[in-house]
Amino acid sequence: MHLSGQTERNQSGGARLLRRFVCATAVAGSMFLSTVAMAAPDGPGGHTWKTIDDETGEAKSHVKIIEVNNRLYGTVVKLLREPDATCDKCEGEKKGQRIQGMVVLWGLKKDGNEWSGGKILDPKKGKIYRAKMWIEGDDLQVRGYIGPFFRTQTWKLVK
Repeated sequence: MHLSGQTERNQSGGARLLRRFVCATAVAGSMFLSTVAMAAPDGPGGHTWKTIDDETGEAKSHVKIIEVNNRLYGTVVKLLREPDATCDKCEGEKKGQRIQGMVVLWGLKKDGNEWSGGKILDPKKGKIYRAKMWIEGDDLQVRGYIGPFFRTQTWKLVK
C-alpha cells in the first residue's frame, strides 16, 4: 500500500514538473517571437523612423508613419539638429512653416512588398518627389524620384 501511494505522488509530481516545463517553454517562446516581431516590422506604418541623410550620413529627424484608408502618411515628430527650422524653400502653404509637425510623406499604397504611388517632400530643398519604400531587415528604404532620377535613404526604426 505504501508503495502504491508513493507511485501516485511521484506521478503527480512528475505531472507538475511537466506542466511547469511546458509553461516555461511557452513563455520563453512567446518572448522570443515578440522580440523577433519587434526587430523586423512587417510594414512602415505605426512606427517612428530615424531619417538618415543620404548625402551626409547624418541622422536628421524622426518621422512617424501612420496608415489612413490604406495609404501611408509621415509626419516629422522630432528634428534632431534644428528643432525650430522652417521650410523656407517650400512653395505654397508649406512655405515658412515649421518642419517639426509637418506632413512630409503622403499617399503611398501597398504594392506587393513595396509602398508606392505617393509623394515625399525634402524640406531642405523644398522639392516634392514621387516616392517608393520597402523594408529591408529592420530598415526602411525610402526612394524619391524626379523623372528618371532618384535618391534613396535608409531610415532606421526608432525602438
